[in-house]
Amino acid sequence: MNYLIPTISLIIGFLLDALIGDPYSLPHPIRFIGRLISALEKFVRARFKNLTAGGVFLALTVLLLSAGTAFGVLLLCYWVNVWLGIAVESVMCYYMIAARCLQKESMKVYRAISENDTEKARKAVSMIVGRDTERLDDSGIIRAAVETVAENTSDGVTAPIIYMALFGAVGGFFYKATNTMDSMIGYKNEKYEKLGKFAATLDDVLNFLPSRITALVMILSAFLLGLDGKNACRIWRRDRRKHASPNSAQTESVCAGALNVRLAGNAWYFGELHKKEYIGDDLRPIENEDIRRANKLMYVTSIFILLIFTALRAAIYGRFFLW
Repeated sequence: MNYLIPTISLIIGFLLDALIGDPYSLPHPIRFIGRLISALEKFVRARFKNLTAGGVFLALTVLLLSAGTAFGVLLLCYWVNVWLGIAVESVMCYYMIAARCLQKESMKVYRAISENDTEKARKAVSMIVGRDTERLDDSGIIRAAVETVAENTSDGVTAPIIYMALFGAVGGFFYKATNTMDSMIGYKNEKYEKLGKFAATLDDVLNFLPSRITALVMILSAFLLGLDGKNACRIWRRDRRKHASPNSAQTESVCAGALNVRLAGNAWYFGELHKKEYIGDDLRPIENEDIRRANKLMYVTSIFILLIFTALRAAIYGRFFLW
């Protein structure tokens, strides 16, 4: 039954995240990965004339060190004692899941809006979105928070769960290292287009199936939560490709449909207006309570994904080892 050990660690990690969230005062592996990316970016820019090739070197180095370190630590811990291995892998899984952090940060926006403190809400939402927030009114702030929860349900919560369910904590580190590179150097601008091309492409590949699986499970979750599951399915089928990324609109479109609101649209980034298509229909004005609803949708979806993929691991690995 050794093939079930990573599943136990993943469940413990998920529960730890749900109960206490990210410990801001303690070192976080993603911060170390971020520092590694920054250091390698300086190295590549100084040593590589071909930034596309340099970007491949950067990405492979980050992945090797991130996943390789996790593998080495776990190998040593399980060699010493299986319970030590489970404990360390549980903590690793816990660090890779961001559900509680996503809820906590978005609820700061909710509370600021409840207090009628627009400036406080702008500041809170600026911590979880990349767009300029100075021009946002209350509706725009709420919309930005809902969009963030909806989009990050996949790459911040369910995708790591899927990779850890199938490949253990090492799979989670591989995925999060890729995701972190995409968020840091995966921009399509003059500075990063060549350097971040490989990392951005790899991130799109790794998120392709998880984002779509998550969207389908999110539709089911919408029905169970009493939201508009039928409209969630309709909007997903219609609007799931309305984003520059092939994956980001998958869960965002489901959330928009489930809540009967319109998300996305034009946004300001670094003082420049970026025109974007709307996602969903403007069937009713967005309201503060939609932040709570989006978080409930995120949590129920993530629990279903956890159950589905831990069961899938048991079926796949159990069949393999018994055979």
